[in-house]
Amino acid sequence: MTNATLNFQTAPGHQVLAAAGKKILRPGGRAATEQLFQWANFQPGETVLELASSFGYSAIALAKRFGVRVVGVEKNPDSVARARDNIRAADLEGQVEIIEGDIFHLETILGQFDYVFAEAILSMQSPAGKAKILQGIHHKLKPGGKFLSHELFVRNHEEEIHRTLSQVIRMNTTPLSLENWSKACATAGLNVQQYQTGAMGLLNPVQMLRDEGVVDTSRILWNVLTKAPIRDRVLQIRSAFKQHQQDLGYIALCAIAD
Repeated sequence: MTNATLNFQTAPGHQVLAAAGKKILRPGGRAATEQLFQWANFQPGETVLELASSFGYSAIALAKRFGVRVVGVEKNPDSVARARDNIRAADLEGQVEIIEGDIFHLETILGQFDYVFAEAILSMQSPAGKAKILQGIHHKLKPGGKFLSHELFVRNHEEEIHRTLSQVIRMNTTPLSLENWSKACATAGLNVQQYQTGAMGLLNPVQMLRDEGVVDTSRILWNVLTKAPIRDRVLQIRSAFKQHQQDLGYIALCAIAD
């Protein structure tokens, strides 16, 4: 969907931020993703299943940086086509594959993996949706395999924050506490071994500079300042984050499949 056809009043928050030019749409930014990589300790030749791969950029980066083999799952056929073009351009067709599929039906993917990698996906699902995806992740991991996740996190006032975020993000946004993330994982046979929590930095200027760089951050700010429909929604989202800044943040976790 292009900016010209996007309804900024009703579009999910991540689409609005992407329309503003934001590329890093994860609450803890690049730093939280790097923590996941440290916990993973990827070895060349190991296998990674990535959920919601979009245009394949992160799958390509994983393959180049760590020498792993990556299978990505992406529901949008246009994104799949673009990802496959990107993989060909990177000359990684033998190392990275993007499958058109549904993260709720991981059983359709052959084999098991050393790692499953998913960022900013589970927070947007209902309790039943979270359980379904986590069960699928468990079945796709080899025994002892690692689930690497980076999601929204709440310290207190969980229900109030759910209501606020669902209103401004226009999705069923339901981040959990550490206890409840751990319980959800454990119910699916995934035992949280390591975790890190921190402040919500998605619209924090300092984190944006680290994540996006000076040029792209300037472009994002220009789009927000000069395009009223984008500005209105971004300010709503930022206000919600500020309202709950003491209790809303990110969690990065590494869970082991039993």
